[in-house]
Amino acid sequence: MSPGRSSRHARTRLIAAVATVCALSAAPLAPHAVAADTPPYSETYRPQFHFTPERNWMNDPNGLVYYQGEYHLFYQYNPNGNSWADMSWGHAVSEDLVHWEELPLALSHDDEEMVFSGSAVVDENNTSGLGTKQNPPMVAIYTRHDRSTGIQSQALAHSTDRGRTWTRYQGNPVLDIGSKEFRDPKVQWYAPTQSWLMTVSLSTEHKVRFYSSKNLKDWTQLSEFGPAGATGGVWECPDLFPLAVDGDKSNIKWVLVVNINPGGIAGGSAAQYFVGDFDGTKFTAEDDGTYTPPAGTVVQDFEGSGFGAWTATGTAFGPGPAAGTLDGQQTVSGFDGSGLANSFHSGDGTTGTLTSPAFTVDSPYLNFKIGGGRHPHRPGTVLADFEGGAYGDWTATGDAFGQAPATGTLPGQQQVSGFQGGGLVNTFLNGDAGTGTLTSPEFTLDKRYVNFLIGGGNHPAGSAGPTALELLVDGQVVRSATGKDAEALETASWDVGDLAGKKARIRMVDDNTGGWGHINADQIVLSDTEALPGSQETSVNLIVDGQVVRSATGSDSETLDWASFDMRPYLGKQARIQLVDMNTGGWGHILADRFTTAASPALSVLRRAGWVDYGKDYYAAVSWENTPGSERHMIGWMNNWDYAGAVPTSPWRGVQSIPRQMALRTVDGRVRLTSEPVNSVKSLRQASPATATPDTVTNTSKALIGPAAEGKALDIEATFSPQDADRFGLKVRTGAGGEETVIGYDTTTQELYVDRTRSGAVDFNGTFPGVQTAPLKTDNGRIRLRILVDWSSVEVFGGNGEAVITDQIFPDPASQGVRVFAENGSVKLDEATVWHLDSAHD
Repeated sequence: MSPGRSSRHARTRLIAAVATVCALSAAPLAPHAVAADTPPYSETYRPQFHFTPERNWMNDPNGLVYYQGEYHLFYQYNPNGNSWADMSWGHAVSEDLVHWEELPLALSHDDEEMVFSGSAVVDENNTSGLGTKQNPPMVAIYTRHDRSTGIQSQALAHSTDRGRTWTRYQGNPVLDIGSKEFRDPKVQWYAPTQSWLMTVSLSTEHKVRFYSSKNLKDWTQLSEFGPAGATGGVWECPDLFPLAVDGDKSNIKWVLVVNINPGGIAGGSAAQYFVGDFDGTKFTAEDDGTYTPPAGTVVQDFEGSGFGAWTATGTAFGPGPAAGTLDGQQTVSGFDGSGLANSFHSGDGTTGTLTSPAFTVDSPYLNFKIGGGRHPHRPGTVLADFEGGAYGDWTATGDAFGQAPATGTLPGQQQVSGFQGGGLVNTFLNGDAGTGTLTSPEFTLDKRYVNFLIGGGNHPAGSAGPTALELLVDGQVVRSATGKDAEALETASWDVGDLAGKKARIRMVDDNTGGWGHINADQIVLSDTEALPGSQETSVNLIVDGQVVRSATGSDSETLDWASFDMRPYLGKQARIQLVDMNTGGWGHILADRFTTAASPALSVLRRAGWVDYGKDYYAAVSWENTPGSERHMIGWMNNWDYAGAVPTSPWRGVQSIPRQMALRTVDGRVRLTSEPVNSVKSLRQASPATATPDTVTNTSKALIGPAAEGKALDIEATFSPQDADRFGLKVRTGAGGEETVIGYDTTTQELYVDRTRSGAVDFNGTFPGVQTAPLKTDNGRIRLRILVDWSSVEVFGGNGEAVITDQIFPDPASQGVRVFAENGSVKLDEATVWHLDSAHD
């Protein structure tokens, strides 16, 4: 489960989510808020062929078992509201994994316990004694969260009427180790030893533990697995099952699924897996975790006493490389040699930058090690970064701004920090005596926010002698900001959503000759996301032509891990590497080491790990037991703890993915876990699909077929033959205002991607908009896609199911277009078929 969210990481997210929900309840209704009399299952964002409860909060799937013709789906459920609380087991059944019947609450919370995640089995031989051999019991094994102590233990309940009513076992708990981080038992019958096998998480230790029992009541510990793979968050909701490799039943391997939050490949929640062997006692992964990065030329290893030709601003990075852990810091590990860049000098309260000299890009990749805080650089359209030694087409008046941007602190000035790159606006040129203005050329407000860095004097616009940065529309000041009588530049942002499409200018004004009579400014950016104070970046950036073209951040860990920048698009250009620490909050620092140019990229632990799904919205993935033909069907909660409490749905919140058929296939010499939608999804397809004729698409975006392909609930199959286009694919749910969800393939990186930055409502949480990627190589020169589009989601299956991306989207109901596109070249669309899908609620 994400049961209880009782780890320090998960608890923080839960508190934030609940706070967001409370804030939303007091706020005006969202643009597509649903009227109280809207019929069930017809609300704006209501999924039509994914399971949702009619009302209230739902998260992790639980108790997945097949019995007497029914697939049972239990799930974490709040019977009392639309946010996480009072965890209980909701219940639904289906005969085909597509059409679901919601049943009454199965296991309810009470004053003593909440019912967290777990599993269910059919005790055919009545080993538990809770039924009879003639009427074997269905037994739920769940985590009992003690409300008074927070202790998590494993408990039983049973049903003898096909899961409709349940009785708790009087001897609960059946397994208790006195831990607050011991949860999510997955139990199955292990035939070789004629016993029950439990796989359960030691969440904050990044371990799973295996237990055995003859009767479901008395458990004996067998072994542990972990830590291994990705460990950036708690481990939850484990699953263990065997699969034949490439369909060969004589070659069986075991798959251990471990869900992780946060620390997933796309950020936040995700489902990780390991392939290996299970001998009845112990699981052994094939990958032992060792890694040797590609060889290359080291350009900075921080082994000297100083930074050499690299330039530091602020105080965060100190006078030179750190020898490891600094005062007050948790133990730093993973760096090479004896030194590294470490911006924890004087704790998280300091800020600054560390910038390399300019160099010519002559190698395909820049590999390096990174750690520290997870505060990413937020990209956008740069209006001005004040690099390059000139103001360009900005117009200056007076004498305060000089002929060109400053390069940092000016004579007689306290130290200036917080700017990025090598230049900024600084009107201390003649001390505080200078006055003047600096005005941008006209531009269009085509994004929601104007973000910038500002410092200097606190003299607002409209006061006597302002030192301010202003936004002008039709010659009038509509937004303004000023410094805080400090030389440190801080992040600020204007929400300009109400001015969308208008022409505007930025004007900086210094009309003050007294104390703090100057202004500092830098990095004025149009963006779809707000740059929030207190959430500034801790990142390593590659800067080309004054703009950040590549960026990486830490994972809230003091252990450094490999990262890589693809520099091929910038070969022959001048570039700089800049380490940025603009954050003074928790994990407000950055670690870096071993910058190396190489012919191939280094892979981080996240990129080396196995992922069931590469999207933002696939978590708590577990599989059904006792299925016909021993098929392995899996389902996941289609959400992410980063924003689960804020998604704009009502009167329900929470949705399950489409159930998937799992398999092990050999891909590029490696055994991979693959998935595809269960076949029964095709039963929803309407007759007479829309079919595209083969076509070559060049540097354009156009309707795939026409109105016949448009819709909100679609099943799309498409095959492309790449030619020379950099990127190509399909855009779904396109509409007015530029709404689109882009499903593409990047030939330069050999990655499938989903871009939901313009997918509709994205501003309810800063981590929601973004691009998710998954490695995918061509198969016989082709890229095959299967795309399921529902009213508020896309699930994309690439190749033979080795690259899967699941993302929620919240588009306007009128956005129903489907388009094909190619960028920077041509692609051949070999075939495409679009089926409209009937609602599973009909």
